[in-house]
Amino acid sequence: MADPTPESTTLIGESPAFLSMLEHASRAATLDKPVLVIGERGTGKELVAARLHYLSPRWDQPLVKLNCAALTESLLESELFGHEAGAFTGATRRHEGRFERAEGGTLFLDELATVPLRMQEKILRVIEYGEFERVGGSETLHTDARIIGATNEDLPRLAAAGQFRADLLDRLAFDVITVPPLRARYGDIEPLAEHFALNITSELKRSFFAGFSPQALASLESNDWPGNVRELKNTVERSVYLSEPPDAPVQTIVFDPFESPYRMDQIEPPPVETRSPQWPVDLREEVAALESGRVQQALADHSFHQGRAAEALGLSYHQFRGYLRKHGIASRRTGRGSG
Repeated sequence: MADPTPESTTLIGESPAFLSMLEHASRAATLDKPVLVIGERGTGKELVAARLHYLSPRWDQPLVKLNCAALTESLLESELFGHEAGAFTGATRRHEGRFERAEGGTLFLDELATVPLRMQEKILRVIEYGEFERVGGSETLHTDARIIGATNEDLPRLAAAGQFRADLLDRLAFDVITVPPLRARYGDIEPLAEHFALNITSELKRSFFAGFSPQALASLESNDWPGNVRELKNTVERSVYLSEPPDAPVQTIVFDPFESPYRMDQIEPPPVETRSPQWPVDLREEVAALESGRVQQALADHSFHQGRAAEALGLSYHQFRGYLRKHGIASRRTGRGSG
């Protein structure tokens, strides 16, 4: 079923995990209660928040968004609650905060876990009493805004550690929607890739998209996508843009735009032991070191594409993932050029 706003059209998928999450969001949308949207980066939490708003009775009122991680504490306070003229240096006129602008509608607070504890206390007061004051003001203002928070952090763990207010968490977590990562959405990669490919084809003003070759599609489906839908979108758009000729199916998926034979930080292969060892040796440690070295080198030589690295080592994808876990090996390049 199509959503009532174009903003949510990229909520595409038919996997059981994804459809279950959408059904959960649709049920929660009808309630006038706070909701938390939890999920890894790039899973589409903001789109889920939009669905919650546009399927709610508040659909014709403002949907106001704020990325809490993008602001210092003082700026966050001003953006949330507004300020009066003269409240601080540079405040030449009154500024309406997001709570005021979201009156009757929905306020979406992204990166909620980054909100300082003092701001959490003020947000809690707004949720409990619907009251707040602008920075530098004494007038008590009232607001009727539904709060939707989003984070990729474990809020209960943060609350247990004293890094997030437990009482605020209780109020916000009337319902919690967990967005599944792309690796758990079996069957959704192909329709998402087609969607992103058609969009970039239109942007490039090409007459049609010829599709993906079987090998290219297999590469997309074998990747683990730690960046989730956002990473898939960037990879597909890059691959379509670079594909030649443009009217032929995409043959190569460009996972790493930094890949080059002249790249300065190429990882050197581990040295090969040629001399006799100093006895005694711990054979298990030596085998573990060899396994770890070979897995890391296969990743480096195949641009950190796990499917191709596994194939190079004669392993299945799941066997390869087992070695990554066994040796605690990062599945993506870190440091300079990691993107």
